Amino acid sequence: MDPQLDDSLLIKNYVAGDEKSLEILINRHNQRISSFIYSKVNNRDITEDIFQDTFIKVIRTLKKGSYSEEGKFLPWVMRIAHNLIIDHFRKNSRMPMYGGADSFNIFSVMGDDKLNIEKQIIKDQIDMDLTLLIEELPADQKEVLHMRMYRDMSFKEISENTGVSINTALGRMRYALINLRKIIEENNIVLTN
Repeated sequence: MDPQLDDSLLIKNYVAGDEKSLEILINRHNQRISSFIYSKVNNRDITEDIFQDTFIKVIRTLKKGSYSEEGKFLPWVMRIAHNLIIDHFRKNSRMPMYGGADSFNIFSVMGDDKLNIEKQIIKDQIDMDLTLLIEELPADQKEVLHMRMYRDMSFKEISENTGVSINTALGRMRYALINLRKIIEENNIVLTN
């Protein structure tokens, strides 16, 4: 099968019974989705779990025939992953650790978790919007931005990984930020709460 087939055709083929199409889709977007999840949870095992849960949901939705090609496949999958990340944080913030203290103090647990969860959701939504905006950038700028922001690589490491000079890597990062700013202004996007 041609690996260059676009996502919507791969989805059609998968729904029609071609399992290999799903494998191509997963491999095609694996890195980007994994990096996105990892940037939120900072834990390899949790990233792996959420990644698998994401694709279980994707498969169920596709098998039920309830996926509609409104946007692109990747933003849809990213939204599923994003919701699972929020679920993960909600579940874990509901179970506070008591540090083995003899006396239990309800006020130490109540805190302002609700507010923190709300802030986290807003932050996640902004990150999600930003991730989709980054998709609009040219491939070379997107690559540098990803390595710098999500994988925390130095410009020296980026230079070694991409085979370009440090100056070129810096230039791509600069243009990526200029272009992002342009996209945000042109579309009147508000990235604050």
